[in-house]
Amino acid sequence: MSTGKVVLGTVAGLAVGGILGILFAPEKGSVTRQQILDKGNDYADDLKSKYNGIAETLKEKFQAVKNDAENIAQSGKAKFDEVKNEINRPAANY
Repeated sequence: MSTGKVVLGTVAGLAVGGILGILFAPEKGSVTRQQILDKGNDYADDLKSKYNGIAETLKEKFQAVKNDAENIAQSGKAKFDEVKNEINRPAANY
C-alpha cells in the first residue's frame, strides 16, 4: 500500500471520527456546527501543510536530478571535446 493512500486513509478516518464525536456530543446545534467548522479548518490546514511539505520535497528532488543531468551533460561534452581533439591532433601532424 502506498504512503499516500495510508496518509489519506488516516486523515479521512480522523475527520470522520472527529465529526461523529462532535455530532453525538450533548451540545447545542450552533455550538456543534462551530466545532465541526473548527475541526474542518484544522484538518484543511494540516492537509495543506502536508501537501506543501511533499511539494517542497519533490521540488528539491527534481532540482537535484536536474543538476545531476547537467553535470553528466557537461562531463559528456568535455569527454567528446577531448576525443575530438585526440582525433584531430594526429590528422594535423600528417
